[in-house]
Amino acid sequence: MPSGFDPAFLDAPCPLPVPDGQGADGTSRLIRHLDYEHFTVLLDADRRLAALTAVNIDGGTLADVPRGDDWHLDERVPADEQAGPALYARNDLDRGHLVRRRDPVWGAPEVARRANSDTFAYTNAAPQAAGFNQSKELWNGLEDHVLAYADANDLRLSVFTGPVFAPTDAVYRGIRIPERFWKIAAWTADAGTATSSTTGTGTGTASTPRLRAAGFLLDQSPQLGDLDLDEARASALARDEPPPLGPFRTFQAPIADIAALVHAPMPDLVAADGYLAPLRAAGRRWTRLDSLTQIRL
Repeated sequence: MPSGFDPAFLDAPCPLPVPDGQGADGTSRLIRHLDYEHFTVLLDADRRLAALTAVNIDGGTLADVPRGDDWHLDERVPADEQAGPALYARNDLDRGHLVRRRDPVWGAPEVARRANSDTFAYTNAAPQAAGFNQSKELWNGLEDHVLAYADANDLRLSVFTGPVFAPTDAVYRGIRIPERFWKIAAWTADAGTATSSTTGTGTGTASTPRLRAAGFLLDQSPQLGDLDLDEARASALARDEPPPLGPFRTFQAPIADIAALVHAPMPDLVAADGYLAPLRAAGRRWTRLDSLTQIRL
C-alpha cells in the first residue's frame, strides 16, 4: 500500500486539511481520498480534478529518477470521475502536476521510482495554459526557495496544493477550467527562532519545534475590465479550444484567505502563518510577487 501523506512527517503535527464538502456554489461535493507514495490526493469527483494535494518532501534524500511521461488513470476511481487524456488532446493545455514530479521522489530506489510514477496519475493533473510567462518559474521555484530557508529542519517540508474552484470557471470538454491555484508550504522551526524576512537570521534560544507556514496564489484569470472576455470564451469553446486565460500573477496571501477560498478548514496552518500580522499593520492582505526575494517567511 502507498504511504500517503504523513501528518507527523515534520517535528510538529501538520494535519491534512479536508474540504468541508461544500462547493463555492453551495452544492455538496463528493471527495475521494487517494493515497500515493509520499503524497495524498483529495479528488473532487464532481469537478473531476483534485481539490487538494498534500506531499511530504525530504529534501536531503531526493533521488534522481528518470522523468518518464506515463500519464495514466487511477484504476481505484471510476474513469468518469477523472479528467483524463481527452481533456488535453489537440490543444495547448498542459497537464500541470499539482504535486511536483520530483517532490515525493525520495527514499529507497524502489520507493522513489514508485513515487515518480504516481505523480503521473491524472488525479494529480490540472489543466493549465501552456504559455506561462515568468510566473511559471516563480511558482515552480517556491518549494525550492522554502526548502533552502528550512535548512535547519534537515530540508523537510509538507506542501499542500490545489485549484480554487469557482462556479464561473469556463467549461471546456465537460470540465470547468480553474483560473486560480494555491499552494501552502509548511516546515518547523525552534519556537525561540524569529526572522522577519527570507534573508533574516534567527534569534533566541532553541526550544520545542513549532509549525511555520506560508501561502501563495497563482492567478491565471484575465485582467479585470476585459469587455470581450465572454465573447472570446464562447468563440474558443465553439472551436473546441481551451478558454483564453490572461496574465499569470503570483501572490503571497494569508493562509486564512486561502482556507476560505477553497472551503477547507486548516486551523493549524492558519495559526502557523507568520505573514498576516505584518501585512495588516501595513494595511494590506495580499502581495503580488515578481521575484522570490519578495517572499516573507
